[in-house]
Amino acid sequence: MNGKKGSMEINIPCATTKVMKQHDIEANGNQKSGKKGEGGENFSFRAWMWRVWEFTKEDSNRVKFAFKVGLAVLLVSLLILFRAPYEVFGTSIIWSILTVAIMFEYTVGATFNRGFNRALGSLLAGVLAICVAQVALRSGRVAEPIIIGISIFIVGALTSFMKLWPSLVPYEYGFRVILFTYCLIVVSGYRMSMGNPMRTAMDRLYSIAIGGFVAVFVNVLVCPIWAGEQLHKELVNNFNSVADSLEECVRKYLEDDGTEHPEFSKTVMDEFPDEPAYRKCRSTLNSSAKLESLAVSAKWEPPHGRFRQFFYPWSEYVKVAAVLRYCAYEVMALHGVLHSEIQAPYNLRITFQSEIKEASSQAAQLVRSLGQDISNMKKSTVTSLLKKVHSSTEKLQRAIDIHSYLLTSSFDPPDSNSSKPLPKLTQTLSSTFSDLTNQLQAVQLSSSTSLEKNESTQQQTAEPYHELMRKQSRRLHYSWPPGQVDAFEDDGSAGSDFMPRMKALESTAALSLATFTSLLIEFVARLDHLVEAVDELSKLAKF
Repeated sequence: MNGKKGSMEINIPCATTKVMKQHDIEANGNQKSGKKGEGGENFSFRAWMWRVWEFTKEDSNRVKFAFKVGLAVLLVSLLILFRAPYEVFGTSIIWSILTVAIMFEYTVGATFNRGFNRALGSLLAGVLAICVAQVALRSGRVAEPIIIGISIFIVGALTSFMKLWPSLVPYEYGFRVILFTYCLIVVSGYRMSMGNPMRTAMDRLYSIAIGGFVAVFVNVLVCPIWAGEQLHKELVNNFNSVADSLEECVRKYLEDDGTEHPEFSKTVMDEFPDEPAYRKCRSTLNSSAKLESLAVSAKWEPPHGRFRQFFYPWSEYVKVAAVLRYCAYEVMALHGVLHSEIQAPYNLRITFQSEIKEASSQAAQLVRSLGQDISNMKKSTVTSLLKKVHSSTEKLQRAIDIHSYLLTSSFDPPDSNSSKPLPKLTQTLSSTFSDLTNQLQAVQLSSSTSLEKNESTQQQTAEPYHELMRKQSRRLHYSWPPGQVDAFEDDGSAGSDFMPRMKALESTAALSLATFTSLLIEFVARLDHLVEAVDELSKLAKF
């Protein structure tokens, strides 16, 4: 509280201050490690080697890719190291090494894509350079440099403009190849080829063809890394990440008894190291660009492995991933409720525990089943699982509807002991409407009786003790930070507007549970679209 009536203040530490403190801690640590002597350098080297080892363990294909690039460059360099091929091609053989370095990509599909752009761009540039050079040679020595200069300007302007055209963006590298290949052939042919640009262009085109052939040969035949396989595995991992994150969030939400609530700044800035599935789900949301790139590369790959169908529907993988991301948004929203400062009472959360657990576990099982179908490339029957998910969700909706009075500030728990949960919802759900009415009347009667007892107790008990018990009761029943309760009572504003304001805070805390359950129900609703997307993929992919 800042001293003004009806106002609250939340002090959030500045991010810059936190970074500066962290920087000071690291600087002090470096100074201490520097004082230890020369042993610090060995320790840094070990840490660096350990990071390299962890990086290679994450994906062993990285090491394979590095060795394959080295092998391809070595094979092309042999054309220079041996005298016979060097005498045939001369210095133009350097273009083979440049082609391998530029063309060799991580996956086979990306290499084919880059090779197509390289080959087409080099061919067009070579033909255009020969034509312009022939025209320039026939125009005389005075007009020759002018024609070549104007042609370079026109080619540079056109290629730079065309690569910005939306439909031509995938071929952006090809336009770059046209530009620098044309310039190098024309300029070097004008100064070094002594009036014979045809020979210069042909030698360099031969060298580019040799480099491209070596790059494709090594990438396809030596431990190939297929973009289709990478896309397939990445999508399956995203399914498992979303399911794990959902179960992790629900488990932590129901286990939180409200005894420990970190500061608001920590919940905003920290990375939650105790929630690994949360970080995986967050990476799923950032994987759209990677999946789209893999899908584009996979279209260039020939049938291979399990994907022996021509024109395999790789674009459907991107559509399924997009629908899955919409489900992941709801999971991230659930984590936001989990780490919010305003929390529902613990005894209210465990009252709906069985319904929330059943709905979340059934939903997670359905997501894993869909991911398993894609992984095995076999279509299974998910209709029964989908019906179970809908049934458990409807049960949760009925529970919230019937016990909506628990989520309003006008309802006071009949028992002051917060460790004792409210009546189980399964009992009330199985009863008839008349039984529900009787239970509601019993709850109202017990609450009115408890209020009468409290009034008689207030007359017999000292005022300080009454104030102390009221603070403790509110701290137990509601997970709203206790400091807010103390601030309301310590600022001297316990007047006519004290109870309505306090009830508003209590109602807001209780409605946090309604927010959590509504997000869970929305997640289940989006699963219908996910099932349809996976079913469409299975039809087009024929599995």
